[in-house]
Amino acid sequence: MTAGSGAGLRRAVSPLELFFDLVFVFAVGQLAEHLHAELSWRGAAETAVMLVAVLSTWVLTSFDATFLDIARSRTRGLVLVVMGLGLFMNAQVPHAFGDRPWAFAVPLVAILVLTGTTAAVSASVAVLRSHYHRVLVWAAVSIPLWLAGAAAEHGPRLLWWAAAAAVDLAGTWLRHPLPGRVFPSRYFVFDAEHMVERIRLFLILQLGETVLTIGSSISSAAVDAPTVAAAFGVFVALVCLWATYFLGGEEIVTRQIATTTDPMRSVHRAVNGTYGTLTGLVALAVGAGLAIGHTTGPGSVQLSLLLFGGPILYLVAQAWWYYVTTGRAWAARLLACGACAAAGLAAVRLPPLLSVLILDVILVVLVVVLTRVHRQVAETLNPDDGA
Repeated sequence: MTAGSGAGLRRAVSPLELFFDLVFVFAVGQLAEHLHAELSWRGAAETAVMLVAVLSTWVLTSFDATFLDIARSRTRGLVLVVMGLGLFMNAQVPHAFGDRPWAFAVPLVAILVLTGTTAAVSASVAVLRSHYHRVLVWAAVSIPLWLAGAAAEHGPRLLWWAAAAAVDLAGTWLRHPLPGRVFPSRYFVFDAEHMVERIRLFLILQLGETVLTIGSSISSAAVDAPTVAAAFGVFVALVCLWATYFLGGEEIVTRQIATTTDPMRSVHRAVNGTYGTLTGLVALAVGAGLAIGHTTGPGSVQLSLLLFGGPILYLVAQAWWYYVTTGRAWAARLLACGACAAAGLAAVRLPPLLSVLILDVILVVLVVVLTRVHRQVAETLNPDDGA
């Protein structure tokens, strides 16, 4: 069995790691702001590209902090530098496709180079250093695309950056393989519980930033009965999305990773799922803002796609993880997605307030069902079972 850095040591999530995460959940509001300002297919594509860039840097740095041990001064220095670069990069999200492309691309490129190089040089085991050599090869493909996009005019910039984001996303999802060389996760020991806790806390922070973004929409809206009802309804929907994971779902994740023979693969899949959950929360935040600001007016395609599409993306990401790891607890989520899709079609012609209430009904029913399903699945997973 290949040992990782600090194999066998269970480390608590450090205050520095939580501090670091705050910079990247800040991007939720920034991405929502950009999408709200550019409510079009192009605006959605631009938001998706920047979301991949933001989240990929969080993923790379979070794995570095786990592999290289956050207790080491060199690792803490890396996290702090990436944190500063990430703060500047995320602050440019609303302007990256405007007049500040370099202000977004240069910190991003610096993070890609810094995280890969640091791990390739300082990782304690050869297999990990070899993996990060492959990470740098993938970065060598995406970095010129990010820079070319920054140099391009507004129109073609999206194409350059979409190609760069596709490379970074594929690398993260596939674990940066090269021909004949892949990461041997099944035989690599690392602190899986630490990364599970990182993902858990990052999700809480994502939900918290979504609350703040929606709160800004409430603050700028009129105070009347329809607005208050819509705001309360959006809050209920967000609480339900929280409950789909934190009312029993996280126990399944913890038990599955504790019993599987390849915990790193399960963790890697959970990290991949964060792309869907974050995209869903950004979409919901913008859809909620539209609903709160126009509670009794006519519906629209944009409102329907965002208000119902956001929860669909969030739930599909969860369903995928539960399906590929446990084979359980995924069907109810997909059924709820189907109900959201049907409601979304009707919402085009419904007042936004009514659409919010319909979404609440779907999600409340889902939470009731999942509470029972999660309990049943958790009972089948115990420390003596393999996966």
